[in-house]
Amino acid sequence: MSFIKSEENPIISPKPENGWEAWQTFNPGVILLNNKVHFLYRAIGQDGISRLGYAVSNDGFRIDERLPYPVYEHQVKEGGFNVFSYFSGGSWGGAEDPRLTRVDEEDVLYMTYTACNSELRVGLTSIKVDDFLNRKWRFKAPKFISPPSEVHKNWVIFPEKIGNKYAILHSINPEIKIEYVDSLEFDDSYYIKSNYQPSLRKRCWDGLRRGVGAPPIKTQYGWLVFYHAINTQDLSKYRAGAMLLDLNDPTKILYRLKTPILEPSEDYENNGFKAGVVYITGVVVKEGLLLIYYGAADSFVSVSYAPLDEFLSVLIQEEKPKLRRGLLK
Repeated sequence: MSFIKSEENPIISPKPENGWEAWQTFNPGVILLNNKVHFLYRAIGQDGISRLGYAVSNDGFRIDERLPYPVYEHQVKEGGFNVFSYFSGGSWGGAEDPRLTRVDEEDVLYMTYTACNSELRVGLTSIKVDDFLNRKWRFKAPKFISPPSEVHKNWVIFPEKIGNKYAILHSINPEIKIEYVDSLEFDDSYYIKSNYQPSLRKRCWDGLRRGVGAPPIKTQYGWLVFYHAINTQDLSKYRAGAMLLDLNDPTKILYRLKTPILEPSEDYENNGFKAGVVYITGVVVKEGLLLIYYGAADSFVSVSYAPLDEFLSVLIQEEKPKLRRGLLK
């Protein structure tokens, strides 16, 4: 089994002619609708604010259309710029690192993202599927779902209810933590209490830092979850791993690969705002292929792929996946 980095990479790059996305375009939320891959990608421009741009691909590898304007902005209050966020992606405020989920084929797309405005919190908004497809960007007013005065990132929503409740995966370190809620319509008095501790896994490639990548993918073997991590022996490199969680109780890890499935080996992954970073934020299954979308060097959007069945076979046997470049077939 081979995990292939597309020869088309990077598939989204900054556009100097568009001031709002002139510097960086990376870490996209993705969703498969009508057999097309839709992207909401993070863009940083001349004012240092993160906004979300839209693009769409028919085959999942080549961008067929890309709008010249941002489709989502998180309001940044005067004096609310967060110096800390600059070191986690390059912007001083705005909407960062979106994840898109459709739950049980509802007529709504939910989007979690890092809301940067004097602090880093998790924002949640939504949009009707028809509005999304018709380019009517009528997102609901966002709600903060993480507590104030705490730094939280990388929260994702499961694409199906579990035990008749919505499930939000909000931490995988030091253990899997999930919040079950009756509704994703949060009010201003309820926040999810989360906990992240950078516990060490000795002699492991993912020994120091782990965060969720894309929303989970349901498979016959369990919930497929991708995550990013760094090694204590090389703090400059972000790599990506994979694990399977129990379908009924996803706090249980059934399988986890002992080696990374994605590493920064290409020029576009090592030349950019932050060299040596691969950061998965979107995954879809299209015509039997597992398509993984990730930010490369905090500057570009790239894609890698593998047959889903072959990848799952490798994962449940905990074999080392092979990484290579390849042409589209």
